Amino acid sequence: MAAAKYLPPEDQFLCSICLDVFTDPVTTSCGHNFCKNCINAHWNTNDQCLCPMCKKVFTTRPELHVNTFISEMVVQFRQSAQSKASSSSSEQVSTESVEESKPGEVPCDVCTGTKLKALKSCLVCLASYCQTHLEPHLTASCLKRHQLIDPVQNLEGRMCTKHNKPLELFCKTDQTGVCMLCTVLDHKMHDVVPLKEEYEEKKAKLEAEIQQMIQKRQQKIQEIKNSVELSEKDADKEKAEGVQVFTSLKESVERDLNDLIKTIEEKRTATQKQAEAFIEELGHEISELMRRSTEVEQLSHNEDHLHLLQSVQSLNTHHPPPTKDWTEISIHPSYEGTAVRAVAQLEEALNKKIRQVLEAELKRVQQYAVDVTLDPNTAQAELILSDDGKQVRHGKVMKFLPDNPERFSLGACVLGKQHFSSGKFYYEVQVKRKIEWYFGVAKESINRKGQITLGPAEGYWTVGLKNGNEYKAAAGPSVTLSLRSHPQKVGVFVDYDEGLVSFYDTDSAVLIYTYTGCSFTVRLFPFLCPGPHYGNRNSAPLIISPVREN
Repeated sequence: MAAAKYLPPEDQFLCSICLDVFTDPVTTSCGHNFCKNCINAHWNTNDQCLCPMCKKVFTTRPELHVNTFISEMVVQFRQSAQSKASSSSSEQVSTESVEESKPGEVPCDVCTGTKLKALKSCLVCLASYCQTHLEPHLTASCLKRHQLIDPVQNLEGRMCTKHNKPLELFCKTDQTGVCMLCTVLDHKMHDVVPLKEEYEEKKAKLEAEIQQMIQKRQQKIQEIKNSVELSEKDADKEKAEGVQVFTSLKESVERDLNDLIKTIEEKRTATQKQAEAFIEELGHEISELMRRSTEVEQLSHNEDHLHLLQSVQSLNTHHPPPTKDWTEISIHPSYEGTAVRAVAQLEEALNKKIRQVLEAELKRVQQYAVDVTLDPNTAQAELILSDDGKQVRHGKVMKFLPDNPERFSLGACVLGKQHFSSGKFYYEVQVKRKIEWYFGVAKESINRKGQITLGPAEGYWTVGLKNGNEYKAAAGPSVTLSLRSHPQKVGVFVDYDEGLVSFYDTDSAVLIYTYTGCSFTVRLFPFLCPGPHYGNRNSAPLIISPVREN
């Protein structure tokens, strides 16, 4: 073992192919040494047998034998390195504090008895080392070349199962870790890069993707904040308009009430004044009659009958008795109908104000008008569409059309080409000279084959006309609608995010019906059904009309 003191530098015991200490070292005729497996694998993957060091070409493949001298030197080197590591570890154990590995921490593979916490793992040795047993990797030149990483479990998983070499490279072609021998055997023509390079590239890509995801979410947060701000502005505006309308209505009611009270009070005052005048006049007449009664009483005591008659005649001539006939005179104040007329005036004012509000609401939703055209690929075979896709009516003949999945098979229905999955939209349909029709919006996932049942549960939100005068909302069950007039044009407004579908009589600016609390999660399409032709009684088309604000 004395020869161990004169061992050459450890670089002399490293194979130039695997860069590790020789295993079964062999020597070529040109004097260079390699691991037996490494040089054979190298020659197996090349057309020529040449030395990896000096590039000397051998005409015939040399027969290789283990170099016993170098093999013995390698053994002595390993023993020397192990002895040095053991000595160093013994010294440090006595001078340094010991930290035992805890559950979940990687223990040192060299420690016997109490396992200390590992500081590093070696991808070459496939072992984890505590501070003491890591020292050789920090001091020995041959071990310094080993790749150290933070301590990890299952180091065997970092070894090539085929060649028992560390997975130091990454094959971009097969997207897998490979060893040095894999690059000259199974992955010879593949794009192979160092693990670190691939790690840095993947890390940079992942960081960029994460940053992009963060940026998108930050943008979404800003969008939500902007939506909240817009919602608050809309709420304030709507509240202000509501306060203005109801304040105006309240003022109108109070004003009409005051006018009513004033009218009644004026009538009562006039009645009181008239009654007082009549009472005063009657009082004067009573006084006059009482005076005449006194005179007559005095004359009655005179027995001169001629004188009495002459006196009475003179009294009637110079002071005639009151001759006003009070029989037909009476006080009948007329308050009847005053309140009714006031209420009628108030109703007229309220209706005017309500119409103004409804017109403003219709004008608001009309700003979300979209250009809708009908999709012939969805139209049932009996329907006839105009060339511009704006009109649909029921024909009398079943056309032979491809029964594609989008087409309605039995129900005389058709969808619009346009679809919506957010926001608000509005369109109008002319229904003149129709005795039956249905339309609104429908989910993309509706059943289009067989009989069609309208209703939100089936994916339809519609209103319709039946028998010429029965208006209904297919709300499941249907809701009968009481309309004062027959609409000639109906507007459809959808607020996807709010879950709202409203229908308007555009001529009278009247809200026909509203579906609320809808939960939309898929795309919505305009939906139209012109109804059967009924022997030409319902042959007029449904017409998608351009939106013109009232």
